[in-house]
Amino acid sequence: MLTATVDLTDPQLWARPDVGTIVAELRQRGPVQRTNTAEDGPVWSVLTYALGAEVLTDAATYSSVGGSLLGSGEGTTPAGAGKMMALTDPPRHRELRAPVLPYFSPRGVRGSAERIADLADTVIAEAVERGEVDLVDVLAQVPLAVMCDLLGIPAEDRDLVVSVCDEAFLARTPQGRRGGHQKLLPYLLGQVMQRRMQPADDLISTLATHRIGGKLLPIEDVVLNLDNIVVGGVQTVRHTAAMSIWALLQHPDCWRRLQAGEVALDTAIDELLRFTSVGLHVLRTATRQVELGDQVIEAGEKVAVWTWSADHDPAMFDRPDELLLERTPNRHLALGVGVHYCVGAPLAKAELGAIYAALLDQVGEIELTGEPVHNSSIINFGFDHLPVRLTARSAVGRTGDKFLLKG
Repeated sequence: MLTATVDLTDPQLWARPDVGTIVAELRQRGPVQRTNTAEDGPVWSVLTYALGAEVLTDAATYSSVGGSLLGSGEGTTPAGAGKMMALTDPPRHRELRAPVLPYFSPRGVRGSAERIADLADTVIAEAVERGEVDLVDVLAQVPLAVMCDLLGIPAEDRDLVVSVCDEAFLARTPQGRRGGHQKLLPYLLGQVMQRRMQPADDLISTLATHRIGGKLLPIEDVVLNLDNIVVGGVQTVRHTAAMSIWALLQHPDCWRRLQAGEVALDTAIDELLRFTSVGLHVLRTATRQVELGDQVIEAGEKVAVWTWSADHDPAMFDRPDELLLERTPNRHLALGVGVHYCVGAPLAKAELGAIYAALLDQVGEIELTGEPVHNSSIINFGFDHLPVRLTARSAVGRTGDKFLLKG
């Protein structure tokens, strides 16, 4: 049995500037290793792209029912096991996914493209006008507003939603993360009960009135799935956007190429998703004894695919630690693969594209005004704070535009 020399579940590891070297050395020792984690006990860590994709595309052998993310605690079964899209296997997974697909499909997203672009333009314009901002909070406004629009959440409740999303994903302990969900769940329950009596044209109503085999989806299942959609929809885009801007600050030549139109934005989005891979891991549970990467995994044991490691695997990606905005093909795992490929992927890409486009159009210079603060999450790794000063592009001139990080 090969045991990992570092605990990949330590968030401080991922904030280290030499994390790429550490993970590469670990990957070279072996593609599958036993990690003794502080919260979840022993877990099999999968570090290569090929084996990671194998795990994620074999739902029969590697089940999602026992949990899709680390951090619940050893021996703990998630409350939504068998009830949430993220915690089900086919065919139940398909039954739960079907009613929400129209909201997140490419066709559905195209219908919202103008609204998303206008929203991003407004958010960035207001930030530029203020000058000094926390970029993490600014960028959160776009996915929050889009998600709340889809769900039909009133404007006066939106600050509550984002605060409990932060707690549910980013609290430092399992108890803290559960506390965040426990605050969001009663709110969603109230909204679901209202929609069952008076359905509207929104995602909450669609799930609240959805029937499987002629029977309404149980209230608990509706609420749990909405909880997952809200938290994931807001946090993934928020932290991917912030980490992407940070990456571009470290590579100003990449930003200049984007401003000059030398790289297609769609291609750049996929590379920024791969490069940041803010969803550091995905968890599965072995349903039978299986050999993976020369290691024997017993039924019931936990298997964590470390997405960031897979997306920086030199066996799959040429020069994986370089930000190559024109990289194609780019079959990264940042949005998953297989039956659990992110249902919101088209929407997430549209939001990221709108944010980047608004920044490219309006911002000439970004100056760091304080020390960036990483969060303490291995679920969506990113920043708690990224304090910056934004200077309008017109203020620095359209010729020789700058996109600079100043200490």
